[in-house]
Order: sequence, then structure tokens, then C-alpha cells
Amino acid sequence: MKYLIVLGDGMADRPTKELEGKTPLQVAAKPNIDMLAKRGTVGLVRTVPNGCVAGSDVANLSVLGYDPRVYYTGRAPLEALSMGVNLEQGDLALRTNLVTLSTHESFSEKRMVDYSAGEIPTEESKKLMQNIEKQLGNEKFTFYPGVSYRHLLVVKQGSPSTILTPPHDISGQRIDDYLPEGEGAEEYIDLIVESGKILENHPINVKREEEGKRPATHLWFWGGGTKPELPAFSEKYGLNGAVVSAVDLMKGIAKGTGMSAPKVRGATGTLETNWNGKISAAIDEFESGKDFVYIHLEAPDECSHQGDIRGKVEAIERVDYVVGKLYSYLKNTKEAFRIAVLPDHATPLNIMTHSNEPVPYLIYKSDLELEGCTEYNEEDAQRGLYLDDAGIIMRTLISEL
Repeated sequence: MKYLIVLGDGMADRPTKELEGKTPLQVAAKPNIDMLAKRGTVGLVRTVPNGCVAGSDVANLSVLGYDPRVYYTGRAPLEALSMGVNLEQGDLALRTNLVTLSTHESFSEKRMVDYSAGEIPTEESKKLMQNIEKQLGNEKFTFYPGVSYRHLLVVKQGSPSTILTPPHDISGQRIDDYLPEGEGAEEYIDLIVESGKILENHPINVKREEEGKRPATHLWFWGGGTKPELPAFSEKYGLNGAVVSAVDLMKGIAKGTGMSAPKVRGATGTLETNWNGKISAAIDEFESGKDFVYIHLEAPDECSHQGDIRGKVEAIERVDYVVGKLYSYLKNTKEAFRIAVLPDHATPLNIMTHSNEPVPYLIYKSDLELEGCTEYNEEDAQRGLYLDDAGIIMRTLISEL
């Protein structure tokens, strides 16, 4: 038996005026997902437990059956695992975005123009972060370059109680109400201000502006936490698993739970990611003997954060393409298989950030086909079985029934 979860990050949405009152899932052409919906189970699932903040870290742990109320210590520590950064006792890891702030003279009047600095490519951001580390790094603060705009700061004896706001939650808003607060806040604000001075005239940013691209003007910190302790996936489920993803968060979850996480050339987490490369990586993992593959596709979420309606529809259609290719592969193996399709959370276009409402799920079992639902979307899923715990997805997927 082979098991597959296709996770379309942020796919779920709300009715959108620009789509004539429909959601992107209702508008997108997704023949493969709808085909599975007709032969499987469709319903709604709560992926963000009450009391938790809606985020990919919390929600993906939930889908994998790791209750975030027990195991979650912050997003950045999971990304640190992926990057091979060893966190010691007392270390605090912070996600560090390269962002674009507006050019107002007063720092407090600046606005969050772009949480991703124009989705700056890794080869450029790495050089910027190396310069940041050279000038701002010290015994307390160490900066590590990551992928695209996503980087890491490790703080010796840092306080996990500092209030930090994700930059994608404040797109277009003034930053003065969202700067770090609480213990250690002044040091982080100083780092943001100083990073602006370092990045302002960097040749990479000068060139980006000349080419009409958004420069990386400042650092922005969020998602802090300490080293997590996660039970091994193989011990929890008796399966040998893999995670295919472009983002360090998911690779960190994989590493923390003992699953493999292949590197896919050209995988960016955006609409321009290497879709076929991810498909090939998933197939390679199955061919190498893996029982379970979790393929994480970030593009719908990225488009939502950018307010890109048509882009989100296209991203969902590409998720459907991935589902179709992997369904065909599994069917051709002549072995029984099961597939789950769902988002980790909703990312409604009208707010351009995450929300915690239940999301539609689909579970298909080749060995137990059913008379299911006509289409897979938020509205049709309301007529199906409601799951109050996302961990039920994994338990149902591998159940003998």
C-alpha cells in the first residue's frame, strides 16, 4: 500500500466578488481532483486547533497528526532543522524575512510594501544576508541565509516572549503598530533599522531597482521559538515517509520527524516553481521504497498573500496537474494506494493572510472506492463529514477500513 498527501498551501478561500461570488477552488479547472472527489470522501476539517494561530507550521503539523498544542515551539526552529542549524539550550530561532518597506523618510511611517522583497532569488538574497551577518552578526546574533526571502536569526539566550508580527499579515499597512514589543524588542528594532542602512545602497538592490524590481530594504523578524522534540514518523505510524517541498519549514518538519526531504532543483514555492521536478521527486521517493509521501505546494498561498486572484486560480490548476500525474503513477504500479488532498489552512484573498476556518479535504482509497461528491470545493465539502481534528486525516488514510 502506498499513501500520498497533496497539500495545496492556502488553497481554501471565501467567495470573491471578482470571481462572481465563487471561490478560486470553485472556478479552477481541476478534473483530476474532482474525479477523486466523485470516488472518495469529501468534507471539512479543522486544521488549526482552538487557541492556536493560523499558520502553515501549526496546520501542517496538525495534518501529519502532531498536535501543535503538544509539539509546536515556533516556526523558525523547524526551519533551523532544515537548514542544519543546531539550536542549543537557551537559543531562540527567528524567521528573518527580507522585505520591502516604503520610502517614507520617517521609519515609523513606513509601510509593508512586500513581505518577500519581490520574491528575491536565492542567489541574490544569500549575498545580502552574508553582508548582514558580517556587519550585524556577533556573539549574540547569528544570521543564516536560506531560500529566496526566507532566512534565519539565532539569538543566544533570547526571550521567546517578544511579540513579533508576520510581515505577510500587514501587507500595505504602516509598520509602527507592528514593530517588535516586549522583552528584547528594542534590540530587534535596532537590527531592522540598521539593516536598512546596510541594504539601501547595496549593488544588488541598486540593480534590482534599475530593472524595475522591488529591492530588499530591511529585515523583519517573526515566528520565534526554541528547539522542538518530535516523535519519529516511522514509530508513530509504522511507515517510511518523505516530504517534498520547496520551503525550509516543511523540510524541517521532515527532518524533525525522521522523514527524508529531497532537494528539488528549481523548487521555489511560487507559481514559477519546478512542478515537474516535485512530481519526479515524489515518484523517486516511492520507487526508493517509501510508503508515504507528503508533497507540499506553496504557490496558492503565495498568490493569496499577493492578492493575485488569477494567479491563485492557476496555482490550484497546477496542484490538480500534480494530483493527476501522481494518481496515474500510483495506478500504473498495480498496487493499492490512497490519496488525500487538502489545504493546510485558508488564505482568503480579501484579507491576504491566513484564517482559521475549517477547510475542505478529500480522501480517496483505490481499494475502497465510494460514491462521493460532485466537486471538491468549500461549498460542496459542507455536505460531507466534519472532522474536528486534522490528525484524523492520517488515521483515516492508513486505516484498514
